[in-house]
Amino acid sequence: MSYQAETPFDSIEGSHEYVALLAEALDEARRDVEAEVASADRDGADRRKQALMLVSFNLAKLNLHITTSRRILNDLRTLRRLLLAERGLPARERTGVAAAD
Repeated sequence: MSYQAETPFDSIEGSHEYVALLAEALDEARRDVEAEVASADRDGADRRKQALMLVSFNLAKLNLHITTSRRILNDLRTLRRLLLAERGLPARERTGVAAAD
């Protein structure tokens, strides 16, 4: 009986893929905000520009957290592989344990 993932977070790999997609979305949002900042600067809309700069700052902080999360997920994936190989589990059991992560 094999394990079927129900959500993207049922495995480390699924979580890593989701976080990678989130990082791409953040990059796109940051580019859009940078364009809006330039537009507000040209229009002389100082309050709007300040608000957009705050948005940009918060997106940068979130991007840092996402980058850290990706690294942690990579570490967890590596550690799981090392632990499973050290135990010498048969291939059938390794597949079942890996799918359950």
